[in-house]
Amino acid sequence: MKAKRIVCLLIFSFLFLFSGSFVVFGDDLQDGYDAYHREDYKTAYKLIAPLAKQGDADAQYILGWMYENGQGVPQDDNEALKWYRLAAEQGDVRGQVNLGVMYDNGQGVPQDYKEALKWYRFAAEQGNAIAQVNLGLMYQFGQGVPQDYKEALKWYRLAAEQEVAEAQVNLGLMYAKGQGVPQDYKEALKWYRLAAEQGDARAQYNLGWMHANGQEVPQDDKEALKWWRLAAEQGNAIAQVNLGFMYDEGRGVQQDYKEALKWYRLAAEQGVADAQSNLGFMYANGQGVPQDYKEAVKWYRFAAEQGNAIAQVNFGFMYDEGRGVSQDYKEALKWFRLAAEQGNAIAQSNLGVMYEKGQGVPQDDKEALKWYRFAAEQGDATAQVNLGYMYDEGQGVPQDDKEAVKWFRLAAEQGDATAQVNLGVMYAKGRGVPQDVKEAVKWWQLAAEQGNADARKNIKRLNGSN
Repeated sequence: MKAKRIVCLLIFSFLFLFSGSFVVFGDDLQDGYDAYHREDYKTAYKLIAPLAKQGDADAQYILGWMYENGQGVPQDDNEALKWYRLAAEQGDVRGQVNLGVMYDNGQGVPQDYKEALKWYRFAAEQGNAIAQVNLGLMYQFGQGVPQDYKEALKWYRLAAEQEVAEAQVNLGLMYAKGQGVPQDYKEALKWYRLAAEQGDARAQYNLGWMHANGQEVPQDDKEALKWWRLAAEQGNAIAQVNLGFMYDEGRGVQQDYKEALKWYRLAAEQGVADAQSNLGFMYANGQGVPQDYKEAVKWYRFAAEQGNAIAQVNFGFMYDEGRGVSQDYKEALKWFRLAAEQGNAIAQSNLGVMYEKGQGVPQDDKEALKWYRFAAEQGDATAQVNLGYMYDEGQGVPQDDKEAVKWFRLAAEQGDATAQVNLGVMYAKGRGVPQDVKEAVKWWQLAAEQGNADARKNIKRLNGSN
């Protein structure tokens, strides 16, 4: 993963600290700065360019920045690189940082992590916090240097102690993951909080997560909501998803589907698959918005194509039922399979049904049995019932009452009414278990309390025979 580097911004408050020619160039450089500040870039260029050509490092850095950003001159990475290099070679830390970034990103020069590392190190060793963060990133991800968490931690700490939020959150992450240091959630919390209080969205998200999960702090949905909201309002997409979920479930706040929809949409529009999936679900079920299967299909498709297993199941279901799209068993099968191969139990169960019924695929009891078993072993009650049926009827497997009872029981204990009825029948008939009418009635009664008509009929029939 390419880590984002921090660029040394054009900060004029310390321009003259690095100039060896203050007496000669100070007034012109200040005039150039004033013009730049007024956004009169052409005048700024006219004043600064001659100074840069005469070797003033501050002017060289500013000129590099203007070329990089196309201010008063055509945007030109090659020219920017040239002027940053001239400033950097005179020891200007801003030039060194930005020259490192140019090599890091391959701007105006072939990408070269080792060269980027070299320039970051020069600036970092002068105490420049931005360079220290970037050098930490290089060590953390092994770019231009062997991966070394301890060295990354060292540089992050130096920058964090200078109150750089980016370094503080990265240091917190390393403590949370135990990278380069023993895992320590209290220390992670400390650094997240420091960065979060500076407004760092990643730190705010992580701090919210720690409160939501009660990690080194009392579990507190309201506190989680507070930090996620701060991050979400800055555009942090994962915080937006989580904030939407809090409104969706009424955690730490009164349930509000419209508010949930708002935050899911913001994250979905940034391409977050979980948000797209949840947004699709809200359209499919008319939560916070009028029910709209076509809109649901649209969002499920976006998420499914990113590999989101839940969206793939729901997208498959839309094809299976013909909701928002023409019914198409083959397309349903395709999406169920993609999710099933990721281990999604609902998809595995649905795929089993399609093989058993021959929908979108030739009927195949053995393949149905295979997928039912995968789902059943993950605790999916519907698959457990269907697997029980397969053993009960000897479909795709030798008939086996004991195995049927085993799977009916597992589903029945989860409250599945159909399984409770079937388990009752097995006790009533003494199939796979010793005959036990009281046990049969017990399971039928549980199913009847859920409104299962077959259970009521069985109880009535049994009472009539008595």
